[in-house]
Amino acid sequence: MKTENNTGRRDFLKKATIGGLATWAIPEIVEAGLAAGKGRQITLAKNDIVLFQGDSITDAGRKRENKNQNSAPALGSGYAYLAAAEMLQKFPGKTLQIYNRGVSADKVYQLADRWQTDTLDLKPNVLSILIGVNDHWHIIKKGYAGSLKKYQDDYRALLDRTKQNLPDVKFIIGEPFGVTGIKGNYENWDPAFKDYQLAARKIAENFSAAFIPYQSVFDQARKVAPSTYWTYDGVHTTIAGAKLMAEAWLQTVKA
Repeated sequence: MKTENNTGRRDFLKKATIGGLATWAIPEIVEAGLAAGKGRQITLAKNDIVLFQGDSITDAGRKRENKNQNSAPALGSGYAYLAAAEMLQKFPGKTLQIYNRGVSADKVYQLADRWQTDTLDLKPNVLSILIGVNDHWHIIKKGYAGSLKKYQDDYRALLDRTKQNLPDVKFIIGEPFGVTGIKGNYENWDPAFKDYQLAARKIAENFSAAFIPYQSVFDQARKVAPSTYWTYDGVHTTIAGAKLMAEAWLQTVKA
């Protein structure tokens, strides 16, 4: 497997040398971002309930009053919607039920506050979580009295609680990310944010979760087009950035 990944990376670099980085398509960017070694994948089963959880990146303007499965307004306009569309198109026989319960500005403890209604009551078989930007950024910008330890402890407690209630749940954990080179709120990233990224990766390992290294995917994407092509402010994605995330997310699932 490692040899195949290395070969793929060399092929992509060769394409970049011959044709220029701007010729790369999104699947190639994602493949390059994951080339250091693809992690665990999960298998989608018939009638699986798939739930996306997180903050504004996952929320993506969804209509929160719409609680329906497989509903475009309920899924928002971001990566969750695009990933759901691909799964529903690719696996019609699996009759998947897909929901989005991301809420803008959430930190891990706020996920926990609404976890019973927005997660456990839905009884997901596949639970995707992307959280961490606010746990760090709100310390810097909004006076949040959090810490790396609180992020780790809250996150572990949340997954422990989930496993106790849903012992067969399959986790997908997204790496919190920040895209540099854009003036505005997220212009300067504190180096300590990397500790939150490492914490998310470690937690994924501890809970046998599929892990999505979004930071390396966006780092590859910036070689192809400027940061503003992928995100508006370093965090919230454009259509292209949402597609990039969806493609990376879909690499974690198989039929």
